[in-house]
Amino acid sequence: MRVRVLTGGYLLCLLLFVLSPVLLQPWLFLYGGGRHMLDVPVRAGTAVTIRFIHSVQKTPVWEYLSVNDRADGFCLHKTKYQSFGVGLPFMESDGSFRHEGDYFIMDHMERLFPQLHLRTGVGTQLTVTIADTACPLYQYLPDGSAVDIRVAPLYQYIRDMVR
Repeated sequence: MRVRVLTGGYLLCLLLFVLSPVLLQPWLFLYGGGRHMLDVPVRAGTAVTIRFIHSVQKTPVWEYLSVNDRADGFCLHKTKYQSFGVGLPFMESDGSFRHEGDYFIMDHMERLFPQLHLRTGVGTQLTVTIADTACPLYQYLPDGSAVDIRVAPLYQYIRDMVR
């Protein structure tokens, strides 16, 4: 009996050791409308772009982020837009502001977010691009749907699914 317990314990430890690189790998999880929509392995620096049409100005806005250095959240680096509107950055304390052609750009923002909470809206055409994979959420979700994006090790996702 004792040999079985020891053997089972050793096998479990070996299995966890072998799987640990996979289980500890950070993944980006995107949930929309209360359901799982996308998951992809990521690492620090993986690009994430949010594009939408400003609900008041009716002009496009791009927010350029990346998975942060600890691979447990996001860093907003830059925002690009065509016209000033409610909620868009413009103050010197927000970063480095410049005008390029038809666009206003706020660069060097370096704002940290543990996760992203977005919402689809009427005519906003919310699209999230992770690395080179675009996900036009407005095509899959009704207006007003909550969208949550987070980065976590795969084992946390598995643990949450089991609960």
